[in-house]
Amino acid sequence: MSEYPSTTGAHSAGNPPTAEQADATSGSSLGELFSDLSQNVSELVRQEAELAKAEIRETARSAGKGAGLYGGAGIAGHFFLLFLSLAAVFGLANWVGYGWGAVIVAVVWAIIAAVMAVVAKKQFKSAKGMPQTAETIKEIPPTFNPREETP
Repeated sequence: MSEYPSTTGAHSAGNPPTAEQADATSGSSLGELFSDLSQNVSELVRQEAELAKAEIRETARSAGKGAGLYGGAGIAGHFFLLFLSLAAVFGLANWVGYGWGAVIVAVVWAIIAAVMAVVAKKQFKSAKGMPQTAETIKEIPPTFNPREETP
């Protein structure tokens, strides 16, 4: 266990070591220092995992609500639009016949479907993902990357 106080949250740091604590750690063995380092890295990884889980839950909840609302609106609106389309076909049949009336209504619905698909695609692309986790991962010191020199 580290001699320094730890707080909860990602990348939280306690108070800087006092002179007495600095003197105590200067006498610590290399094994104790590596043990402290290992514990700190483990805690950092756990905190990052918890942050990622929280962000994934939030994004999934938002996307799930959006998908549910799309489904509900589709089912409720389906019956209304079905009968409205039939009324449009019968109304157009007075001028162009039933066949052409049905074709005209079908083309209008094809255009509406294309517009709705574009809007839905844009909505799903706006899901945030895990921006805070991605940012904090970048802050992990390059010391743990053996391919790079430490500053």
